[in-house]
Amino acid sequence: MLRGFYTAAAGMMANQRMQETLSNNMANAYTPGYKADQGTMRAFPELLIERMGSKTIPTKNGFKVPDAGHVGSLNTGVYMQEAVPSFIQGDLKETGVGTDLALVQNEVPDESGSLFFRVQNEDGEERYTRNGNFTVDGEGFLTTNHGYYVLDRNGDPIDTGGMEFKVSKNGELTVGGQAFTLGVSYTSDASQMVKEGNDLFRLSEEGSIIVNPGEEEGVGYSIHQSHLERSNVDPNRTMTEMMNTYRSFEMNQRVLKAYDQSMQKAVTEIGRIS
Repeated sequence: MLRGFYTAAAGMMANQRMQETLSNNMANAYTPGYKADQGTMRAFPELLIERMGSKTIPTKNGFKVPDAGHVGSLNTGVYMQEAVPSFIQGDLKETGVGTDLALVQNEVPDESGSLFFRVQNEDGEERYTRNGNFTVDGEGFLTTNHGYYVLDRNGDPIDTGGMEFKVSKNGELTVGGQAFTLGVSYTSDASQMVKEGNDLFRLSEEGSIIVNPGEEEGVGYSIHQSHLERSNVDPNRTMTEMMNTYRSFEMNQRVLKAYDQSMQKAVTEIGRIS
């Protein structure tokens, strides 16, 4: 009967983590360029249960040492394996702000491929984002709304000199007689991108990325100035999933309560001398 406790508790924990993922998606439903996380549930193929305790060594002072013994295996239960971002293109929103840029993915050769703006974090390392809510800092450099430099195709920060600039659909930024090509990168497998915060990604050790994908065959994209890419979170669908997850959590909670009542009855009534 105790194994039922573990099964119900595993379901509650998995649903709690799923609810946290959905809540984070809902909180970022209006964050430009945000990519929704999709949680995946997986049944335990076999969960090994161990008993944690201690045993007393037969000495005069009753010294105790940690003791762990195998209780057995549990073939039921579920856990949330991981949260994988969905890189589906978000809708565009016109803002009228010249520093807002939207990256639109027209065509890519790989089903799970995706394009990103290249930026530089505070440690000087290259990172990637779809949030084009850019601005110009006090020194005239184009930066993200968190102050990270937006890079050109050569990996250098873009100095606008604090002047207004124009960006063409192919990503060429023109300011004060100078022209820069915005740094855009492409990965053939976006599942290898790891989230850092809400709008930055870094490449995992297994991943690979192509710099300047405009020169690659089959990769097509366009830059839209004074536009932002909306989050790809669907609030209505997310709310429905949150309600289903809550009900599933509640169901596991009732199962746990029923087990608890059964155990209470077994302890207090079974074996009573009438």
